[in-house]
This record gives sequence, C-alpha cells and structure tokens, in this order.
Amino acid sequence: MQIFKIHENDNVAVAIETIPAGTSVEAGGENVISNMEIPAGHKMALRDIKAGEQVIKYGCPIGNAKEDIQKGDWIHVHNVKTGLGDLLTYTYEPAGAKQPEGNEVFFEGFERKDGKVGVRNEIWVIPTVGCVNNVAAAIAKRANAFVKGSVEEVIAFPHPYGCSQMGDDQEHTRTILADLINHPNAGGVLVLGLGCENSNIDVLKPYIGEYDENRVKFLVSQESDNEIEDGVELIKELIDYAAPMKRVPISASRLIVGLKCGGSDGFSGITANPLVGKFSDLLIGAGGTTILTEVPEMFGAETLLMNRCENEELFDKTVTLINDFKNYFKSHNQTIYENPSPGNKKGGISTLEDKSLGCTQKSGSAPVKGVLHYGETVKTPGLNLLSAPGNDLVAATALAASGAHIVLFTTGRGTPFASPVPTMKISSNSRLAGKKSNWIDFNAGVLVEGEAMEETAKKLFDLVIETASGKKVCSEEAGFHDMAIFKQGVTL
Repeated sequence: MQIFKIHENDNVAVAIETIPAGTSVEAGGENVISNMEIPAGHKMALRDIKAGEQVIKYGCPIGNAKEDIQKGDWIHVHNVKTGLGDLLTYTYEPAGAKQPEGNEVFFEGFERKDGKVGVRNEIWVIPTVGCVNNVAAAIAKRANAFVKGSVEEVIAFPHPYGCSQMGDDQEHTRTILADLINHPNAGGVLVLGLGCENSNIDVLKPYIGEYDENRVKFLVSQESDNEIEDGVELIKELIDYAAPMKRVPISASRLIVGLKCGGSDGFSGITANPLVGKFSDLLIGAGGTTILTEVPEMFGAETLLMNRCENEELFDKTVTLINDFKNYFKSHNQTIYENPSPGNKKGGISTLEDKSLGCTQKSGSAPVKGVLHYGETVKTPGLNLLSAPGNDLVAATALAASGAHIVLFTTGRGTPFASPVPTMKISSNSRLAGKKSNWIDFNAGVLVEGEAMEETAKKLFDLVIETASGKKVCSEEAGFHDMAIFKQGVTL
C-alpha cells in the first residue's frame, strides 16, 4: 500500500511511504499520478480543489485551500490554512453514541484501605514547594536501599511551585499535590515541606482530606535537625507498612486509563489514535474508565465529542470546557489556533483541524459520561473529558491526578518522558518503533502493514492488563518519573 484514503468523502489521501513525482497510485478505487514528491505521512489531492474550497480528511474539513490545488498535488501548510474561528455557538445534536459491551476482565492489583485500587506499590516523596526538591531526591535515593516485599521503588516528584503563587494558580497546585498524595499507585507517601511556603503542610492538609496515618507521613524541613536522615526514617516506616501488601485479582471495571498523544505525525490519525480508541471501547465495555484531555487539541473536532455527550448537562459542560480554554488563550493575547507544532508539521499534519480530528479518535465511540475540571478526580465510569493543556508532561500529570492508573501515549515522533503513573508509548509507525525500542512499548504501525484493527486492539488491551498487573513500561525500566503542574498565574 502506497497511499491510504481514510473516509469515502475525503478529497485527500495519506502517503504511507514517500511517493516520487510521476508515480501512479490507487486510492479509493481511482488512480492518481503524483505531480511532485509526496513525503510519507503527508497528503495528496485526489481531485482538483479550488482556492477557498474545503480540504476534507476523516470525512471532515481540515482547512481551506489557499490557492488552486491540482489533482496529484502535495497538500500541506504551503497551500492549506485553518478554517477555524474564535468563540463559537454550539447546538446539542445527539449522535446516539452507544455504550460498548464486553466481558468482565481481571488484572492483578493492590486493594487500598480507602476502597481504591492501585497498579503499583511505590513509595512517593511529594514536596510541597520547589525549595526542597533536592532534599526529596536525596531522601528517595537513600531510602531505595531499604525497599523490600512488594514495594517497588521510592520515587521523588520535584516541581517548582508551592510558593509565590496567587489565586486559582495556587489553588490548582494544592489540588494537584493533594490528588497525587491520595493516588492509589502509592502504597505510602512522605509529604515533604519547607515550613514557610504558601502551600505548607498545614495549609495542604484540608486539600488532602482524611488519610491513613500509616500511609501518609509529614516532615517539615525547618523543624528538623537533619531532614534527610529524618526523611529516610519515615520512609522506612512507610516501607514497613506497604511491603506486606499483595497483588490480588481486581476487575478491570475499576481500572482508569488516561489517553494522550504527542509528537503526532500523518500516521497518528490512521494507526495509533484509532487503535487507542478501540482500546478505550474495550475497557469501557468491561466496565472501566478512560480520560481524554488536551483541550486545545479538541479545537476543530469538539462537536464530535459534544454530540456524544450522554445528556445536555454534559454537553453544556463540554462547551464550557472548550470556550474556557479559548478564553484562556485570549486573556494572554495568544492566538487560539497556534498549532500544530513544528514536529507535527514535519510529520504531515497541516492544520489544527487535521491534528484534532486525529487526536480525538483516541476517545473511541463511547458516550461522554463525565467532564472534569483541572485537578478534579473521576467519579463516573466510562469516557471522561478533562480540562488540561496539550503539553505532554502537564497533561499526563493531570491525567494521573484525576485518577488514571496508567497513561497511553501515542506518538509519531517519539519521546522518553514519563509521568507519575506508568506511561505506555504507542508508535504510529514501524520505523519509530524499530529505531527507538527503548522508548516505544507498542507498535501501531502494523495497521498499515496488513494487521487487522481488532487483532491489534486485543493485543494492546492485553498489554495494558499486563502493565496493570505489574509489567513495567519502557520509561519505568529506564527509571524515569516526571510530573508537571499547569502554571496559569502570576509569580510573586
């Protein structure tokens, strides 16, 4: 296969491999001769498109032609532009999305005393403020010598915030820190403060809520003669508490998986993203939960999600989700549609609509059951939408904070980053999977090489269940653990 037409109504097709000028290819039952070289992952016109006319991919407009485009031409940023505007008015037009059905599936996980379940049994060190980041790292490094039983690792999560913040920006930091402290992948948590910060331990405790004193310990560095030694001793107590815990069979109906993409290319929307959409339907069919985020990368495809909302209240929340993010851009005097990134463009994505229509395929076909504010935790099983930006580290951390046990991350360019929870990298093409096997956990590129979608989705689902049962992803094997908070306000 040299070229792939995604939808019967498309007037473009995607090159599966680089097509030299003058090559005759077959797409959608008709032959087209390339007028110029079409790079792999990029688009070729299947018919003449006049200036101002819509360019159609995925059966939807991805922009408008800047100039007359001839059948066989390369279509990219030089001859197509976004057709999106600013704030829009939306009408609820239910698409009749049906809840997927499936069989009950089990993974081996950890039951927590508060009723939650975890897929890891780690000890986390959470600093309340960036001033004690290095102390947190030093405590974790020393304390790993005392790991035993089912405890897997002691991990510090440094960040630059917790002080010199105001208003909602400060509130969001406190909420995310509390969410991570309460996350069930941590069998024990040391909350490490400085003592004089805005978000000090006493201030943070109400955000944490009720907690098990055996699972959560607190240390104020300014009140300690030697905070590293004292921190290690507290970690030892947490290890003693968590080490006897055992994995037990747990229904996948209690599994929460975050959906994220980054460094997308022209293959992402035809391999990795729809594959993750199939996974999402499988997990939801088993009673589980998925969370889709990256609101700026819903722009241009938002109505597809809005019309899958289970009711009008969720539709209204989704409208607010979209427009609040547009207003966030406008309030900082930034262009709403300053996307895709240079890497996206190099990979064949031309406009934000092009990117968004591929991105939202990760949501599958299930109805939207919940719409979450940044830092809000999942309450309703099924597909949830979460307010967070497209930035990889910030969005993946937001997914973890909202309750995701695992994050599935699709990519056409590749990245080594991690998040507070296992972050599984899914490549959109086989070249990336072969070149960066130390980054990539699953290759979706096989979908343009003859492997069936249903078969590949089942393999991905099985790998996620294995990961939930303890199998480490590449970033975990490398020892990578990242977290990033969404900075939105003034720094004092």
